[in-house]
Amino acid sequence: MKDLIKSIPKHLQAYIVDQEYTEYTAIDHASWRYIMKLSKDFFADNAHPIYLQGLEETGITSERIPKISEMDEKLQKFGWSAVSITGFIPPAAFLEMLSLNLLPIACDMRKLKNIEYTPAPDIVHEAAGHAPIIADKDYASFLNKFGEVARRVIFAKEDCDVYEAVLDLSEVKEDPKSTDNDIEDSQERLNKAYSAVNYVSEATELTRIGWWSIEYGLIKNPETNKFLIYGAGLLSSVGESYHCLSDAVKKVPFTLDCVKQDYDITKPQPQLFYSESFKEMEEVIDQFAATLAYTHGGVKGLEKAVTAQTVTTTVLDSGLQVGGVLDKFRTDAEGNPIYLHFTGPTQLAYQDKQMENQGPKYHLHGFGTPLGNITEINTTAHHATEADREKIGCVAGKRAKFTFESGVHLEGNFKSMIDQQGLGLIWQFEDCTVKLGDEVLFDPSWGTFDMACAGTHIPSVFGGAADREAYIEETGTQHTLARPQKKNHSEEALAIAPLYQKLRDLRASGSFTEDELTNVYFQLKESFPKDWLLRMEILELLVEKNMAENIQTEIRKDLDSLKSLSPSIDTLIERGLRLI
Repeated sequence: MKDLIKSIPKHLQAYIVDQEYTEYTAIDHASWRYIMKLSKDFFADNAHPIYLQGLEETGITSERIPKISEMDEKLQKFGWSAVSITGFIPPAAFLEMLSLNLLPIACDMRKLKNIEYTPAPDIVHEAAGHAPIIADKDYASFLNKFGEVARRVIFAKEDCDVYEAVLDLSEVKEDPKSTDNDIEDSQERLNKAYSAVNYVSEATELTRIGWWSIEYGLIKNPETNKFLIYGAGLLSSVGESYHCLSDAVKKVPFTLDCVKQDYDITKPQPQLFYSESFKEMEEVIDQFAATLAYTHGGVKGLEKAVTAQTVTTTVLDSGLQVGGVLDKFRTDAEGNPIYLHFTGPTQLAYQDKQMENQGPKYHLHGFGTPLGNITEINTTAHHATEADREKIGCVAGKRAKFTFESGVHLEGNFKSMIDQQGLGLIWQFEDCTVKLGDEVLFDPSWGTFDMACAGTHIPSVFGGAADREAYIEETGTQHTLARPQKKNHSEEALAIAPLYQKLRDLRASGSFTEDELTNVYFQLKESFPKDWLLRMEILELLVEKNMAENIQTEIRKDLDSLKSLSPSIDTLIERGLRLI
């Protein structure tokens, strides 16, 4: 595992944590066991056929929470790896991991109160939800392609605000110390973040595709017309998965139109999307990729970048990549871009590697450059020959003076040319003035003017910096660093945990007496009258060993009474009793 982590880009390593396995309580393991018993029973007939096989092949058992290091070893035979994270990490980081065939598994375990469903990623969702389906090679291919496309989508500033609000709400809901007021405040913050979103970004569209496939997707068997679950959100929700296949939930074919359908993470989904194969889903991803600024670039791509107001990378036809917040751009009468204005830290890169001395520390306050043909030589700076450069004074020690066809005029002392693999990419000038008419675009007092060598064609615009690791390192803009694994060590949990552990030890021993089991029950009855899960576990063993029928009857009466605590507990007890 340590060797794997070393091979992962540093900006992604920041989200990887150690799975503190000894911090899981006996209650956590009991919750896991209950979820998996219900899941295996229900999903044997209602999940994608690979599900049960995938559990076994990825090292997931019912009796204990899995060790992520063991899962990593199992996943490697499918060409994947697994690492441990906590909670919601930034979507861009999560998706980049998928593009590297790396499955991030949240090591937190949901608290018993949220056993049916938790809005926060946890080990049930990631391990028992995502991992088993990766055993299907077509699904694994789809997931990898999804990640590859995701690395290039453009996130809007509002997307980042929504992420922070979702992160806050999920953390608050899973914190044993949270009050109802805390949850209401976090929900209000999320509502405000949602209401501030004024357009649908590429990242939002991709997130919807992921939600309606990876998280909540269905497969339809074309021979039987039966719907089967494969989405991790459903596979990890013993509540919603039980009801989602009913006619009450509308089923819609999975096409690119799903990007128009928003969702609410706090509520059961009113409709679900289905495909007839994972190969079919790859076609949707390909169709989506064709709509992205990464694919088509041009003025439309630049417009997306300006609207987003996040770090994006504009790729010039010379191959130079300019990454930063594109504040605005200018066009000529035909609509061709003639000048780019970036604000704040900006990176110049080539083939996804930051160029020497051209990072965001150097271009701390932004970057601007003219584009297009130079009138005096009738070609672009990128294609200029040595004779062309001499003609316009772009020779070391000389003062250059030339005008672009757009009307942008440059005059300054030529300093040097920066090239890569023999290609001129940047011309540097000192004491330089750049004007468009009477407007000053660059003033000599601003320092060295670095001019990109390029025409007016913009082949691609994509989200994030080209060399993300270098950009993050120089700007210190790691979005959200990892927190330690969450521990369900509330006062109430610590009080009852020894009884859960006692029963767990008895089951593991395989040899116990009726008195030992009933003694655990009497202690439970005396001190914890509202706990239903441990009663269920005791009853299971009593029935299995045909012991103490009178105590079995008493426990059943207890459970029948506890159903009144809530509709969800009623359902959970009913389903557990049916299994017993």
